[in-house]
Amino acid sequence: MHPRLILAALALFAVPGLATSQAGAGPTDLTIVTRDETFQRALQSAYVQPFTALTLIPVQQETWDGGIDTLREHAKGGDNAWDIVLLDPDELGNACNEGLLERIDWSAVGGKDHYLAMAVTECGVGAVIANTVLAWDKDKLPVVPNWSDFWDVAKYPGKRGLRRGVRGNLEIALLADGVAPNEIYKTLATTDGVERAFRKLDQLKPYLTWWSSEAEAARILASGDVLMTSAPSGRIVTAAEKQHRGFGVQFANSLFEVQSWAVMKGAPMAKAAQQFLYFAGMPAVELRLLKTSGDSGLVKGLNDQLSPEMLAASPAAPANLAAALKVDSAFWRDNLPKLRQRFDAWVGH
Repeated sequence: MHPRLILAALALFAVPGLATSQAGAGPTDLTIVTRDETFQRALQSAYVQPFTALTLIPVQQETWDGGIDTLREHAKGGDNAWDIVLLDPDELGNACNEGLLERIDWSAVGGKDHYLAMAVTECGVGAVIANTVLAWDKDKLPVVPNWSDFWDVAKYPGKRGLRRGVRGNLEIALLADGVAPNEIYKTLATTDGVERAFRKLDQLKPYLTWWSSEAEAARILASGDVLMTSAPSGRIVTAAEKQHRGFGVQFANSLFEVQSWAVMKGAPMAKAAQQFLYFAGMPAVELRLLKTSGDSGLVKGLNDQLSPEMLAASPAAPANLAAALKVDSAFWRDNLPKLRQRFDAWVGH
């Protein structure tokens, strides 16, 4: 993209009332699919409106619940209208291997060196770092807790919040039980390690409140239903700002993974999809998303533009990344079905 075009794009950020996505997808609409409606609204403001105003390409946004089966249906169906989809690492790897996605032409989207190494894959461009942190209400708990404190209901009385799902919770349980971050997946690869994680969860079960969506995680903390909860960092940071609340986020031993943009095989607007990915990869554009939603992209140079306060809350800040545990997608790809079945049975009893 020509430097003048970049300057024009940046100028658009200050202009209110930019063009919005169309009510229904047409033959020339670029269709972008994400999971969460709150993230979708942030994307609309940070990316979609200025992109459409700059390129005159209308954008339609849709949401989905995830899953490789759904991707297969759209990729192999005769009426697939999806162009860009935000995928987690498991979906990205499986869909790429099955030929459901286009290979990324990195020369058309800014080049591999434009991004952090973890953002670069054969079929995906790193979009955001999804980080699950320990969040708490600083007005009620004036210390910086860790996962061990999360389990200590005698010292810190109150309910605890966890996402209703096995992925991530076994890691958190072992971290609370003293397993070093670099030993987590080695431990979970053994029967004894899995048993250890579930025994640790047993200790906390009477005090747990489950959440299923990002919005629910923020709500149970804001309402006082829980003293502490696991939660997406961005959702808590933005909730604290909007509600003028003293919420804290603990990046030490948080869990993160990269969610990536992928282009569907045979996407009807593949050329426009490349333009969008180039545009979305500009540091100033990713900065706008960070300010809007608390979600951090993976373009190099993003951290250079952050204030100390924003840097402390950014999942992509070097110190926060170094303190976090990267979720092992290969482990979960191999073990999720059986561990999910066990976890669901455990929750039900």
